[in-house]
Amino acid sequence: MSEPHERRAAVTGIGVVAPNGTSTDTFWKATQEGLSVLGRVTREGCEHLPLKVAGEVRDFDPGVTIEERFLVQTDRFTHFAMAAADFALDDARLGQAETSVEPYSIGVVTAAGSGGGAFGQRELQQLWGKGSRFVGPYQSIAWFYAASTGQISIRRKFKGPCSVVASDEAGGLDALAHAARAVRRGTDVIVAGSTEAPLAPYSVVCQLGYEELSRETDPSRAYRPFTDTACGFVPAEGGAMLVVEAERSARERGAPVRAFVAGHAATFTGASRWAESRVGLAQAVRQALDEAGCAPEEIDVVFADALGVPEADRAEALALADALGAHGARVPVTAPKAGTGRGYCAAPVLDTAAAVLAMEHGVIPPTPNVVDVCHDLDLVTGHARVAEVRTALVLSRGLMGSNSALVLRHGATQ
Repeated sequence: MSEPHERRAAVTGIGVVAPNGTSTDTFWKATQEGLSVLGRVTREGCEHLPLKVAGEVRDFDPGVTIEERFLVQTDRFTHFAMAAADFALDDARLGQAETSVEPYSIGVVTAAGSGGGAFGQRELQQLWGKGSRFVGPYQSIAWFYAASTGQISIRRKFKGPCSVVASDEAGGLDALAHAARAVRRGTDVIVAGSTEAPLAPYSVVCQLGYEELSRETDPSRAYRPFTDTACGFVPAEGGAMLVVEAERSARERGAPVRAFVAGHAATFTGASRWAESRVGLAQAVRQALDEAGCAPEEIDVVFADALGVPEADRAEALALADALGAHGARVPVTAPKAGTGRGYCAAPVLDTAAAVLAMEHGVIPPTPNVVDVCHDLDLVTGHARVAEVRTALVLSRGLMGSNSALVLRHGATQ
C-alpha cells in the first residue's frame, strides 16, 4: 500500500463477548472446534413469537467490569461494547493503569443496527403503563445506535475522533475500515467494532419483517448456509471490539502487531436484491484487493457472509468466482457464524476477530451444522483445517443492500 510504513493500520487488541464465549480465548476455542451454540430463544416476552432459534450470550455479568453509574444508563448492546472494549484495550496493553497515550490521540468508532431495544421497550412500557413521570432520563440516549461510541469514549476519557457507521450489517466491516483510515490520516489509536442485542421482544417483532429470517425450530437445522436445506439466518447478540493503531506506536509500546487492515471497499446493490449482490460484492472484493496490493491468489481464506438464503448464497459463491477467478473455487471458505448466529453489524467483526486468530494459529475454523455443500466452494466443514494463513478476506452484506469486503494481512507481514 502507499501509506508510510509507520502509519500502517495494525490490529493490536481483540475483545469478544459472543454466544460461544465471553472472552477471546473461549470464543476462539469454541470457534476452532466448530461448536454450535444456537438454541431456543429464552428471553422473557419472546415465548409466543415466531422466532424460535437464536444465538444468545449467556453467563455474562456486565457488573463485573462496568461501573453501576454506566450500567443504569445503557442498554445490553452497550454493555457488550464496553466490556469488549475493555478486553481489547487490555489485550493491546492500553489498559487504564498502563496507558500513557494522549487522550486526544484515541478515538472510537462503532456500528450498530438494532440499538437499545430492551431499554427502549422498558421505558415505553413505563410511559404507557404508568405515565411520563416514570420514564427515566436516559431513554433519550440508551436506545440510540450511537450510544456505544459515546459511552466508551466518555467512560475511558477518549477525546480523539469518534463516529458511528450506519450501513446495514456491512457496517461492522466499514467501521474497521473507517478506523484504519483514521489511523493512516494521523490518529494513533481507534477502538472499533460492533455489538448487538436484538433479542428483546420489540426488537424481535421488528425483525419478523425480514423474509430472510429463519423460522425453523430445530437449532441444528435453523441456519445452514450454502446447502440445499438453507432456510434463512438466525439472529444473534454480542460482538467484538478491536484496537486499531499505527504500527509505529504499537512497536514503540512493545505491543504485538496481530494483523494489518490492508484493504477495504464497499458497494450498494439494494434491499434483498440478492442476485444483484453478486456484482456488488465482487466489485467490493476487487477494490479491496486493489487497495491492499493483493493478488487473488494470495487470499488464503475467505470468511463468508453466508446469509443462508439459497439465492444469496449462490450470488456470494459466484461473486467469489468473478473476483478471484479460478482461485475462487480453490480457496478455503468458512462461516463460523453458522454456529453462533448472525449478529447483524457484529457478525463481520466477530469474523474479523476469528480471521486474525486463524492467521495466528494456522488453523481455519469449520462451518458448524453444514455437511452437504451445494455450491462450487471449498467450504471448510466438520473439523478445523490446518493451513498457513497469511492473508484473509472477510465479506459482509446487509439486508438493506450494502456490500463490504475487508483484507487482512498477518501481523508478521513486512
